[in-house]
Amino acid sequence: MVISVEKFGVVYAAVPKAGCSSVKAMLADLVPEAVSDQGGADREAAHHAAFQTRRWRGDKLLALPDAFRFTVVRDPVKRLMSVYTDRVVGRNDLYNSRRLRRQSELPLDPDPDMFFGNIQRYASLSSVIKHHVFPTSMFTGVDLSLYDKVYRTNEMAQVALDLSAHTGISLSSKHANKSKAKLDFNDLKPETQDQVRAFLAEDYDLLSDYFDNPFA
Repeated sequence: MVISVEKFGVVYAAVPKAGCSSVKAMLADLVPEAVSDQGGADREAAHHAAFQTRRWRGDKLLALPDAFRFTVVRDPVKRLMSVYTDRVVGRNDLYNSRRLRRQSELPLDPDPDMFFGNIQRYASLSSVIKHHVFPTSMFTGVDLSLYDKVYRTNEMAQVALDLSAHTGISLSSKHANKSKAKLDFNDLKPETQDQVRAFLAEDYDLLSDYFDNPFA
């Protein structure tokens, strides 16, 4: 389901780990009243509560006439690596899964090779991981031509400029939820790289106009 800000005619398809925290911070500047209703949560949590990332619903994308429709996408391998550095290492999300805690085969603090070598199993046991490793199309749909603009994550300043032009409200570029740790694809073992390569094939096909496939 896309995020609609009807007051300003803005429709945004949020993709986890593709700048969505930064975009939601901008949307919060457009409609601060939506965030103020989220109680005492910290700012980032309040933004995510007010503008929830959900799976694709095409009817929602087109429901608001004359809207500015956009999404932000990220190089698939960088997006996937950030799931490990942010959700696994930074937030310890695996410890929050009852199903993972009840089993003994998969560690709750895996190294990168263990995690990516078993990513399907981790996703099946942790709803948070599953949500963050879904292919991009699960949140954007498979036809990116439906959007007025498709931005890369390094174009967040342009997102702010275009939203400002469309809404008449001056917005600044946000850089929220940046992972402190870094992980490079080449840090993985060759056999793990092969699994990641297959896992990301669908995403690179969808985003071929925006990112070169390093595995091609």
